[in-house]
Amino acid sequence: MTGADQRTPLLDPQAQQQLLAHATGDGPTFRQTLANAGLAEPKRSGLRVLQLNLGKLCNMSCSHCHVDAGPHQGHSQMADAVVDACIAAMERLQPEVVDLTGGAPELHPRFRDLVRAARRQNCHVIDRCNLTVLLLPALADLAAFLAEHQVEIVASLPQPDAQSTDEQRGDGTWEASLRALRRLNQLGYGQGDPNLQLSLMSNPAGTSLQQLTPCDELAWKRRLKELAEVSFDRLIGLNNMPIARFLEQLQRDGHLNCYVALLQRAFNPAALSGLMCRDTLSVAADGRLFDCDFNQMLELPLGNQALAESSRPSIPPTIETITRDQLRERGIHWGNHCFGCTAGQGSSCAGATA
Repeated sequence: MTGADQRTPLLDPQAQQQLLAHATGDGPTFRQTLANAGLAEPKRSGLRVLQLNLGKLCNMSCSHCHVDAGPHQGHSQMADAVVDACIAAMERLQPEVVDLTGGAPELHPRFRDLVRAARRQNCHVIDRCNLTVLLLPALADLAAFLAEHQVEIVASLPQPDAQSTDEQRGDGTWEASLRALRRLNQLGYGQGDPNLQLSLMSNPAGTSLQQLTPCDELAWKRRLKELAEVSFDRLIGLNNMPIARFLEQLQRDGHLNCYVALLQRAFNPAALSGLMCRDTLSVAADGRLFDCDFNQMLELPLGNQALAESSRPSIPPTIETITRDQLRERGIHWGNHCFGCTAGQGSSCAGATA
């Protein structure tokens, strides 16, 4: 149920930044693209989603993973002190949504503590689940726990067929994913109950853009029902981001510049308004703060304070100190990877943005 576990170390974030900086060739950078179109750089609109990356430990090693997650990443898990700071921040920041991601966030020993704390604050909780983790013997009661606490599950499933899924995520993933989905359906997920939402997250194969339509969702629902008696509520999509494993694959194959050029040509100004970096705070396992999970992987820190304050020296906030006021109207840290979120119909952890 996993991809290859033995992997050479990835390029460090600074080297990845350099590759992306030069990937546009003679073309404009992301910030230049905004300027050329007469568009102001978007700022934060206030906090809605507190996204916690609990570490890179995962029972899978998917080829498209932008966080380099896998069974070898046990050392990367969020420390107890940071977990406690995140729980305190839920009360201080009052987000609408607490979004738990990884790796496989469920493998963190305090995953359930975070779920309970968020629900006590009346936050909607999202678990970004690879599905196969629900089948681990040590987590046999996990699906029932998620249902008890009305946690929305956003589950990874690249395509509604075995070949594409197994090629991207490892042999046997398709069948294991169906087994997990059936278990969730038995608990009431995917049946239209707003308290037990089951969304599927699709990544396109290779260098294609994600272009899902309502017709695609209907086709997926029909196919999964016919193939496996499986149902779900919503289909969302995410462009493959040129970061980490996918970036190195593009570089090895000589496709990096072509893929970035594809994203550039597909730049859609309408996708800017729904960018997740505008209302999401991404928290790393060590407590550092970022505009989004992608910036976190590239170690591009939280954007600058509002222009009126930017001339004053300040200590970068952490999850222990950040306030809602410090986030409002704050700048965002942009890079060429941002073309991935603004291409075509737009791309975010919540699906299309345009």
